[in-house]
Amino acid sequence: MRRVITAVTAAAVLTIGAATAMAQETRVVFVTHGQAADQYWSVVKKGVDDAGKALGINAEYLAPETFDMPAMVRLLDSAIASKPDGLVVSIPDTDALSEPVKNAVAAGIPVIVIDSGGSELSRSLGALLYMGQNEYDAGVAAGKRAGAIGVKSAVCANHEVGNISLDDRCRGFQDGLGANVPVLQGVMDPTEMKARILAHLNANPNTDFILTVGSAGADPALAAVEEAGLAGKVKTGTFDLSPTILQAVDAGKMEWGIDAQQYLMGYVPVVMFDLMKRYKLAPIEDYPTGPGFVTKAEAAAIVDLAKQGVR
Repeated sequence: MRRVITAVTAAAVLTIGAATAMAQETRVVFVTHGQAADQYWSVVKKGVDDAGKALGINAEYLAPETFDMPAMVRLLDSAIASKPDGLVVSIPDTDALSEPVKNAVAAGIPVIVIDSGGSELSRSLGALLYMGQNEYDAGVAAGKRAGAIGVKSAVCANHEVGNISLDDRCRGFQDGLGANVPVLQGVMDPTEMKARILAHLNANPNTDFILTVGSAGADPALAAVEEAGLAGKVKTGTFDLSPTILQAVDAGKMEWGIDAQQYLMGYVPVVMFDLMKRYKLAPIEDYPTGPGFVTKAEAAAIVDLAKQGVR
């Protein structure tokens, strides 16, 4: 009988211990506008997954299937209702997403904003901090670089017009270049994106530079320049990195890729929220992750890291 009681007691202790461990496990939820299959956002998600595995905690990544603000709001509302220990969110549309973020903060859920939204908006909504790059300033820096290599007539190919971060990239580029830069309204579909860029080049033969605001536009831009027989005449540069972009930069087909180091946007918030849950250590400053310009001098060394999904 004593052995039976001891065994039952031990089992109860183990059950209580397991339940306590589950209750104490940190849970972080990401809700972004970027699909995990996208080259840029796949790097963010890898950071989320790697941090969760390294720390042994629950880190979830949620995003709508397309750039869909009502769908993103629904995901946010669901995440808030589940009461995670930390919420990480991107804010590409201030009007659509400000209220849900305020609701999270009001519910006592700490929030970190990544990638889009910026520092001023993040603080106004009650978020702990903004992690990413100032997209307008990055655009200005790109415009100045383009001007330094003699660019006179550029176009900004934006595959997601209405996303405030991408719009800011184009706006900053125009201001940095100090010349009018039309925005080519693109799409996510690479074939259609290439067709639109080709049409612009045919209608505007003086174009000497194409800036793309992400990898979704970079590959089609390279293909369009090649198909039009303008390699060497029309230069290109892009935001974000991918193996294809880095190989193009290394080969001299693209001037640079602007690195936001988005792996950090996935990894670091998980660590921050775990430290908050365990030790009440709260971050107090924004965390800039970019911009970094990857040129021919650095591209070859980074290609393997991009293939691994961390750059």
